[in-house]
Amino acid sequence: MKLAELFGKGRTVFSCEVFPPKKTSPVDSIYKTLDGLRDIHPDFISVTFGAGGSQVNQSTREIAGLIQNQYHIPAMAHLTCVAAGREDVDRLLEELKAEGVENILALRGDVNPDIPPKTDFAHASDLVSYIRAHSGFGVSAACYPEGHLESPDLVSDIRHLKEKVDAGAQHLVSQLFFDNEDFFRFLERARIAGIDVPIEAGIMPVLSRSSIQRMVSMCGASLPSKLTRILARYGDHPAALREAGIAYAIDQISDLIAGGVEGIHLYTMNDPAVAQQIAGSLTSIRSV
Repeated sequence: MKLAELFGKGRTVFSCEVFPPKKTSPVDSIYKTLDGLRDIHPDFISVTFGAGGSQVNQSTREIAGLIQNQYHIPAMAHLTCVAAGREDVDRLLEELKAEGVENILALRGDVNPDIPPKTDFAHASDLVSYIRAHSGFGVSAACYPEGHLESPDLVSDIRHLKEKVDAGAQHLVSQLFFDNEDFFRFLERARIAGIDVPIEAGIMPVLSRSSIQRMVSMCGASLPSKLTRILARYGDHPAALREAGIAYAIDQISDLIAGGVEGIHLYTMNDPAVAQQIAGSLTSIRSV
């Protein structure tokens, strides 16, 4: 199933993201995460792609195939052109096709200073176009509610996003954000620009102060005053922050669904208990 087919059926699509275990961990350590996610019945699960190192990227393929074939949940494999040249892409697509995986999230990716970047595809739009022209995969792309860190302004950011859609992206997944108004404003800009593919809102629960500060520094997401108060009050109390962060994510998702978003993509950080708690609190909301 191509993921774009999940949308437009009168309900909010709910999906999750996982990442491959560290190189020092066996790939089958992902089973605990997937067992927990299966219980919340996600519409699909995406698997991230390593910034470098063939073993990490091999794990992406293995896990995507596992999700598709053993768990019988549609899988979306991330693929970054900074880490993959044309031959790498061709090989990975053939391997994913052999696993029955039909969907790719095409990204530029972050440059690893220790690994020279590949140069066959300069931008994510180039990778999107290549995959669409050379395979039968469904192709998704990323979007940035507050603008990509490298975009000079929001107008330029939307223009580049339109290029990805025009190149063949059929579905978009957003970077994390913490203020729903940022997402709703972005959605309005995208629709005005003629971007009419399904757009999912990416939600990351705040579980620790250090990890969220690191993520914010990497992606440029802003912290609204409501969240900064939570971090200030509970940041030194892990159990309390975990509880407050999950509550904040549930509140975000409830409001987004009320606002008519087409999909929610939950960044699970491979913590199935958090995903289960969030999904369990949204059972009735997801069915409306």
